[in-house]
Amino acid sequence: MATWIIDPTHSEVHFKVKHLMISTVTGTFGTYEGSVETANEEDFAGSKVSFSADIDSISTGQEQRDGHLKSGDFFDVENFPKLTFASTSMEKVDDDTYTVTGDLTIKGTTKQVTLKAEFGGIMGDFYGNTKAGFDISGKINRQDFGLTWGAVTEAGGVVVSDEVRLAFNIQVAKQA
Repeated sequence: MATWIIDPTHSEVHFKVKHLMISTVTGTFGTYEGSVETANEEDFAGSKVSFSADIDSISTGQEQRDGHLKSGDFFDVENFPKLTFASTSMEKVDDDTYTVTGDLTIKGTTKQVTLKAEFGGIMGDFYGNTKAGFDISGKINRQDFGLTWGAVTEAGGVVVSDEVRLAFNIQVAKQA
Protein backbone atom coordinates (compact mmCIF):
# COMPACT_ATOMS: atom_id res chain seq x y z
CA MET A 1 0.00 0.00 0.00
CA ALA A 2 1.21 3.51 -0.80
CA THR A 3 -0.03 7.04 -0.33
CA TRP A 4 0.59 9.64 -3.02
CA ILE A 5 0.06 13.39 -2.44
CA ILE A 6 -0.60 16.01 -5.12
CA ASP A 7 2.46 18.07 -5.93
CA PRO A 8 0.95 21.54 -6.54
CA THR A 9 4.20 22.80 -8.09
CA HIS A 10 3.73 20.39 -10.98
CA SER A 11 -0.07 20.24 -11.20
CA GLU A 12 -2.85 22.37 -12.68
CA VAL A 13 -6.62 22.41 -12.11
CA HIS A 14 -8.57 23.97 -15.00
CA PHE A 15 -12.16 24.26 -16.12
CA LYS A 16 -13.69 25.60 -19.33
CA VAL A 17 -17.18 26.98 -19.89
CA LYS A 18 -18.86 28.64 -22.86
CA HIS A 19 -19.84 32.30 -22.55
CA LEU A 20 -22.80 33.39 -24.69
CA MET A 21 -22.22 30.06 -26.49
CA ILE A 22 -19.70 31.78 -28.78
CA SER A 23 -16.44 31.73 -26.81
CA THR A 24 -14.78 29.71 -24.08
CA VAL A 25 -13.63 31.03 -20.71
CA THR A 26 -10.89 29.10 -18.93
CA GLY A 27 -10.54 29.17 -15.17
CA THR A 28 -8.22 27.65 -12.62
CA PHE A 29 -8.14 26.85 -8.95
CA GLY A 30 -4.81 27.92 -7.47
CA THR A 31 -5.13 26.28 -4.05
CA TYR A 32 -6.00 22.60 -3.82
CA GLU A 33 -4.87 19.37 -2.23
CA GLY A 34 -5.44 15.69 -2.74
CA SER A 35 -4.19 12.19 -2.28
CA VAL A 36 -4.30 8.77 -3.86
CA GLU A 37 -4.11 5.61 -1.76
CA THR A 38 -3.04 2.58 -3.76
CA ALA A 39 -3.07 -1.10 -2.86
CA ASN A 40 -0.36 -1.78 -5.45
CA GLU A 41 2.45 0.74 -5.88
CA GLU A 42 2.72 0.16 -9.64
CA ASP A 43 -0.99 -0.03 -10.54
CA PHE A 44 -3.57 2.56 -9.57
CA ALA A 45 -6.63 0.32 -10.15
CA GLY A 46 -8.76 0.23 -7.02
CA SER A 47 -7.14 3.36 -5.58
CA LYS A 48 -8.95 5.79 -3.33
CA VAL A 49 -8.73 9.37 -4.53
CA SER A 50 -9.58 12.46 -2.50
CA PHE A 51 -9.37 16.06 -3.69
CA SER A 52 -10.44 19.50 -2.53
CA ALA A 53 -10.06 22.99 -3.98
CA ASP A 54 -10.44 26.34 -2.25
CA ILE A 55 -13.17 28.27 -4.06
CA ASP A 56 -11.54 31.56 -3.04
CA SER A 57 -8.54 30.60 -5.23
CA ILE A 58 -10.62 30.62 -8.44
CA SER A 59 -9.13 32.68 -11.26
CA THR A 60 -10.32 33.38 -14.79
CA GLY A 61 -7.89 36.24 -15.35
CA GLN A 62 -10.61 38.84 -14.75
CA GLU A 63 -10.94 40.13 -11.18
CA GLN A 64 -14.54 41.31 -11.60
CA ARG A 65 -15.67 37.94 -13.04
CA ASP A 66 -13.77 36.07 -10.32
CA GLY A 67 -15.59 38.12 -7.67
CA HIS A 68 -18.92 37.28 -9.30
CA LEU A 69 -18.02 33.56 -9.36
CA LYS A 70 -17.24 33.69 -5.62
CA SER A 71 -20.58 35.39 -4.86
CA GLY A 72 -23.91 33.79 -4.01
CA ASP A 73 -24.86 33.88 -7.71
CA PHE A 74 -22.37 31.06 -8.29
CA PHE A 75 -20.14 29.29 -5.73
CA ASP A 76 -21.08 31.29 -2.59
CA VAL A 77 -17.57 31.07 -1.13
CA GLU A 78 -18.66 32.49 2.26
CA ASN A 79 -20.93 29.51 2.92
CA PHE A 80 -19.19 26.88 0.78
CA PRO A 81 -15.42 27.56 0.82
CA LYS A 82 -14.35 24.25 -0.80
CA LEU A 83 -15.36 21.83 -3.48
CA THR A 84 -14.49 18.20 -2.78
CA PHE A 85 -14.21 14.89 -4.60
CA ALA A 86 -14.03 11.42 -3.03
CA SER A 87 -13.70 8.43 -5.33
CA THR A 88 -15.90 5.38 -5.07
CA SER A 89 -13.96 3.43 -7.72
CA MET A 90 -10.90 3.65 -9.95
CA GLU A 91 -10.91 1.13 -12.77
CA LYS A 92 -8.17 0.36 -15.27
CA VAL A 93 -9.38 0.58 -18.88
CA ASP A 94 -6.02 -0.17 -20.53
CA ASP A 95 -2.30 0.32 -19.81
CA ASP A 96 -2.56 4.09 -19.62
CA THR A 97 -6.24 4.89 -18.98
CA TYR A 98 -8.42 4.70 -15.88
CA THR A 99 -11.96 5.75 -15.10
CA VAL A 100 -12.41 7.41 -11.75
CA THR A 101 -15.94 7.57 -10.35
CA GLY A 102 -16.80 9.42 -7.19
CA ASP A 103 -18.80 11.98 -5.31
CA LEU A 104 -18.24 15.60 -6.28
CA THR A 105 -19.58 18.19 -3.83
CA ILE A 106 -20.03 21.78 -4.93
CA LYS A 107 -22.04 24.37 -3.03
CA GLY A 108 -23.39 21.74 -0.63
CA THR A 109 -24.69 19.45 -3.38
CA THR A 110 -23.13 16.05 -4.00
CA LYS A 111 -23.44 14.20 -7.32
CA GLN A 112 -21.66 11.19 -8.74
CA VAL A 113 -19.29 11.94 -11.62
CA THR A 114 -17.01 9.80 -13.75
CA LEU A 115 -13.72 11.17 -15.01
CA LYS A 116 -11.15 9.84 -17.46
CA ALA A 117 -7.59 9.64 -16.11
CA GLU A 118 -4.78 9.19 -18.62
CA PHE A 119 -1.77 7.75 -16.83
CA GLY A 120 1.53 9.37 -17.79
CA GLY A 121 3.73 6.91 -15.91
CA ILE A 122 5.93 6.72 -12.83
CA MET A 123 9.34 8.38 -12.63
CA GLY A 124 11.93 9.27 -10.03
CA ASP A 125 12.95 12.92 -9.73
CA PHE A 126 16.37 14.44 -9.05
CA TYR A 127 15.75 14.39 -5.28
CA GLY A 128 14.96 10.69 -4.99
CA ASN A 129 11.17 11.12 -4.93
CA THR A 130 8.86 8.83 -6.87
CA LYS A 131 6.24 10.70 -8.92
CA ALA A 132 3.27 9.66 -11.05
CA GLY A 133 1.35 11.79 -13.53
CA PHE A 134 -2.23 11.91 -14.75
CA ASP A 135 -4.21 14.02 -17.21
CA ILE A 136 -7.78 13.97 -15.92
CA SER A 137 -10.78 15.11 -17.93
CA GLY A 138 -14.52 15.10 -17.67
CA LYS A 139 -17.69 17.13 -17.92
CA ILE A 140 -20.27 18.20 -15.38
CA ASN A 141 -23.53 20.11 -15.58
CA ARG A 142 -23.18 23.17 -13.36
CA GLN A 143 -26.93 23.33 -12.72
CA ASP A 144 -26.73 19.91 -11.03
CA PHE A 145 -24.75 21.69 -8.30
CA GLY A 146 -27.01 24.72 -7.87
CA LEU A 147 -24.91 26.99 -10.10
CA THR A 148 -27.87 28.32 -12.06
CA TRP A 149 -27.12 32.02 -12.64
CA GLY A 150 -26.97 33.09 -16.28
CA ALA A 151 -28.65 30.02 -17.72
CA VAL A 152 -30.96 32.16 -19.89
CA THR A 153 -30.85 35.87 -20.73
CA GLU A 154 -33.89 38.12 -21.02
CA ALA A 155 -33.52 37.83 -24.80
CA GLY A 156 -33.64 34.03 -24.52
CA GLY A 157 -29.93 33.40 -25.03
CA VAL A 158 -27.55 31.57 -22.73
CA VAL A 159 -24.97 33.61 -20.78
CA VAL A 160 -23.05 30.65 -19.33
CA SER A 161 -23.35 27.12 -20.68
CA ASP A 162 -24.52 24.37 -18.37
CA GLU A 163 -21.67 22.10 -19.47
CA VAL A 164 -18.37 22.65 -17.68
CA ARG A 165 -15.32 20.80 -19.01
CA LEU A 166 -12.72 19.76 -16.45
CA ALA A 167 -9.01 19.40 -17.25
CA PHE A 168 -6.60 18.53 -14.46
CA ASN A 169 -2.89 17.87 -14.98
CA ILE A 170 -1.88 16.14 -11.79
CA GLN A 171 1.47 14.95 -10.52
CA VAL A 172 1.49 12.98 -7.28
CA ALA A 173 4.46 12.21 -5.05
CA LYS A 174 4.75 8.90 -3.25
CA GLN A 175 5.07 9.35 0.49
CA ALA A 176 7.77 7.51 2.43
